[in-house]
Amino acid sequence: MTPDKLITDFCALWAAADVAKIVDYFTDDVVYHNIPMEPVVGREAVRAFIEQFVGAFGNIDFQIKRQVADGNTVMNERVDVFTINGAEVALPVMGVFEVEDGKIKAWRDYFDIAPINAAAGQA
Repeated sequence: MTPDKLITDFCALWAAADVAKIVDYFTDDVVYHNIPMEPVVGREAVRAFIEQFVGAFGNIDFQIKRQVADGNTVMNERVDVFTINGAEVALPVMGVFEVEDGKIKAWRDYFDIAPINAAAGQA
């Protein structure tokens, strides 16, 4: 499977919120970094982060607007749609994925955290 197809399939998995399937896409030493926050390192730490997120907000609709691949690097511009406190949040995101041996080794998402804070009732 190409890195481009791998990331497309990975993003589609979030709609079902199947944490086990999502985590299976990562290397053991994956680094997941939501840029406004601290990076999460290692598959098990990422699993715990995703379980907490899915537990709080449920599934996420990753709406990919554009995606480009260059070798093992895939970048996508997308809108992540999920619910916080009963309010739908549409979060514009720029994601960068590094693929190694058919798994995601690094994932960085760049976004403005303000829409999440607003929906969560934070200043």
